[in-house]
Amino acid sequence: MTAIPDFHGPHAEPPLPEHATLTWYDPTLRPPRIRVISHTCECRDTTYELCAAAGQGFVRRTDREKQTVHETAWTLTATARRIFQQILHGEAR
Repeated sequence: MTAIPDFHGPHAEPPLPEHATLTWYDPTLRPPRIRVISHTCECRDTTYELCAAAGQGFVRRTDREKQTVHETAWTLTATARRIFQQILHGEAR
C-alpha cells in the first residue's frame, strides 16, 4: 500500500507594517463551479484560496474563528495570482 504524503499549503507571512489593505466583499453567487488553484495551510484560523471561475480570478478568505467568508473583487486571473502572492509574503491583507 502506498502512503499518501501529508500535504500542507504555504503559510501566509504576518502582515508587514506597510502592507496594502485589501477590500473584502461578501461572496457572490456567480458561477456554479469555482476552481481552487492554490490555498494556504489549514492549520491557521484564517485561510486564503486563490480561485478561478468564468474566466476570472479572486482570493477567498475564510476565518474559522469568526465563521466568515469573504472574497476580493473578481478580476483577471493574473491579477488575482499577484494578490495571492502579496498575501503570502505579508504585503497585503
